[in-house]
Amino acid sequence: MSGDEIPSSFTIGNTAQEKGFDYVPECYVVSHSKASNSDVKEARVPIIDMTPLRKYGSERSVAVKELGEACGRRGFFQVVNHGISQSILDEVLAVASDFFDLPAREKLKFKSSNVYEPVRYATSLKDGVDKVQYWRIFLKHYAHPLEAWIDSWPDNPPHYREKMGKYCAEVRKLALELMGTVIESLAISPNQLSQQMEHGMQVIAVNCYPPCPEPNTALGLPPHSDYTCLTILLQNSTGLEILDTKDGNWIVVPEIHGTLQVHVGDHFEVLSNGVYKSVVHRATLNSERTRISIASLHSLGMDDKMGTAEELVDEENPKIYKESSFKDFLDFLATDDIADGKRFIDTLRT
Repeated sequence: MSGDEIPSSFTIGNTAQEKGFDYVPECYVVSHSKASNSDVKEARVPIIDMTPLRKYGSERSVAVKELGEACGRRGFFQVVNHGISQSILDEVLAVASDFFDLPAREKLKFKSSNVYEPVRYATSLKDGVDKVQYWRIFLKHYAHPLEAWIDSWPDNPPHYREKMGKYCAEVRKLALELMGTVIESLAISPNQLSQQMEHGMQVIAVNCYPPCPEPNTALGLPPHSDYTCLTILLQNSTGLEILDTKDGNWIVVPEIHGTLQVHVGDHFEVLSNGVYKSVVHRATLNSERTRISIASLHSLGMDDKMGTAEELVDEENPKIYKESSFKDFLDFLATDDIADGKRFIDTLRT
């Protein structure tokens, strides 16, 4: 293919990653400073054991404090002994992989670039609009209440709804438990917030990062933070990196079999008045294997506003964020290009 024939952008169904190109088109190339692995380091990633969090007394108090420290230091931690069986984790990763192995015509039934669609198959971030495209294919769908949404999910592969539904229900129970513990670690009253979380949104992002012929020139996802209260991620191999804001280096998150990765999102940064930080992260690529990740994103209801806890505001610590909702984030995503480095949380600073 000559240079004149290479398109400047690709649409859903015709992207380089879907077609398995053996080269990286120019529209996927990110600046060396953004894609380079030269500034990546290995560092200890906090691991939270759920066992003591489910006990009473001093052992639990110590565990709550450790969780709070992880939220404040990295905005990120891994969880072990979370209670979701390994068979559920293995089966949901397998059925997710099976979905992306389907013929294109099956996946394209859910094709949409509309960020407001509750079920959509797409690539990159905003196909045909982004200045830079990303080496990703994804399926996003709402998941709570499960009975309201599950019939709109793909029914092919045949066990997709069953396996994904089982995982969604289990990971949501874990998310509610963790969100309650985060609130406890801030020493604020849960008041109506717990009820809002109980009835809040769960969005599932099923991500596929195919092998990339030049993994150091492109990214699966650019640096960003999630709009959520918490995001819980399951991955089948390494590729997730988090930013160390102190030195500007990227930290590789190891793949420890059976663990789940937990991101603090923008809404918990707002709630904590900046005491807890939403973690900036990105998805990198490799040339040999397909990486699958399943992100379960948890927030308040579509129009419910998350604000700063009044207990954390005084003369010395004034409120530094505006309220926002999931709908506000969708409006931001529809109009802004996060590839330029703009974050939703930046729009909330007073």
